[in-house]
Amino acid sequence: MRFVAWATTVLLLVAGCSAVTAPPEERPRVLPRITMSPAAESTAARPDRGLVVKAHDGTLTAVVAYAGGMIVPGGFNASHTVWRSDWTLAPDTEYVVNATAGAPGGDTARIMNRFRTQRPQRSLDVLSITPNDHETVGVGMPIILTFAEAVEDRLAVERALEVRASPIATPAAYGQHGTKAYTKAYTGPVDGAWHWFGDTQVVFRTRELWPARQNIVLTAHLSGVRSAPGTYGTADRTIAFAVGRRMVSTVDTRTHQMVVRRDGEVAQRMAISAGMATTREYTTTSGVHLTMEKGNPVRMISPGRSKGDPGYYDVMIGHAVRISNSGEYVHAKNNVWAQGRANVSHGCVNARPDQAAWFYDNALRGDPVIVTGTDRKLEWSNGWGFWQLSWDAWIKGSALRVPGPVQAFISSVPSLKS
Repeated sequence: MRFVAWATTVLLLVAGCSAVTAPPEERPRVLPRITMSPAAESTAARPDRGLVVKAHDGTLTAVVAYAGGMIVPGGFNASHTVWRSDWTLAPDTEYVVNATAGAPGGDTARIMNRFRTQRPQRSLDVLSITPNDHETVGVGMPIILTFAEAVEDRLAVERALEVRASPIATPAAYGQHGTKAYTKAYTGPVDGAWHWFGDTQVVFRTRELWPARQNIVLTAHLSGVRSAPGTYGTADRTIAFAVGRRMVSTVDTRTHQMVVRRDGEVAQRMAISAGMATTREYTTTSGVHLTMEKGNPVRMISPGRSKGDPGYYDVMIGHAVRISNSGEYVHAKNNVWAQGRANVSHGCVNARPDQAAWFYDNALRGDPVIVTGTDRKLEWSNGWGFWQLSWDAWIKGSALRVPGPVQAFISSVPSLKS
């Protein structure tokens, strides 16, 4: 009997040491969520902050936003967890947002929300854009935007300005420039920069001259841009223009000669007479000028003089092409005795009437005219003297860029003086 009791005790102890396995805990199911900014049903969202849609615990599979029936352009980040609008939003506009997200387990989430952007107190208006829409221009042409009111946030406005270029015809048809040279982009995607001249004007200039025969499109994505507290752009602006043949003229006031080259070949040699240089006023400015406008005829009146004063003149001049704002033109004058021999003008560059007429007929706005040989330098602020500034000096006037080496879109184009 003792033996039996002992054995029973042992069996009970062994049974008490065996493991008991609990059933596995079920992990709670995590469903994907979608959030957006501005928040759904907002009635006064800030347009300058754009639209952002995010997925939590999943990835976005589709985002489509509409404003006034138009699709809002935007894109995903690399992980497809965030979608952002490309540009700012239109003020005082209702937006509809549809988005879907998925999770690894197959669960999905969907939203269909709407919101409205705020109405601006004041609008940012573009007063003028140069060049004109559909104009054909020369290879030195700047793009000039003038606003109707002061811009406080230059960075926001400049960031909204996009310049794109594409060749008019096969790049191989125009010399050494391959397809890559014509289509390569910096952020613009043209290698150029904007420069602010005061609070109401910003000018775009390429680092080197434009390649010839290019289509250029400027899009100012200003709708929704906050230029100052309470001031927003209310509309985008787009212009398209073309860069024509490459025509660069050089004027040597010492030899009294002007040479016009088209696409690198001499097209015209002109004997000229420049400013007589008896005063600063009568001295032709040296530097890189651009042709600005032309008229046939143009009335020219001596500045700062009244009728009867010494040196007073009031004349009509034919085939006149303006190259600065200080009264300088390339124009016709029948003083063949001086052309090629002496400088006798009041500061203009005059040529034989038939050659001046040729230049007038062939000139486009933005053609470089490079003058050398005088002691009066063209100021960068005189007309379109923008090429008088070095590239480093130019980009110091940009709110976006700082001086430094740049991967040039136009790096292989011949130098300015060719």
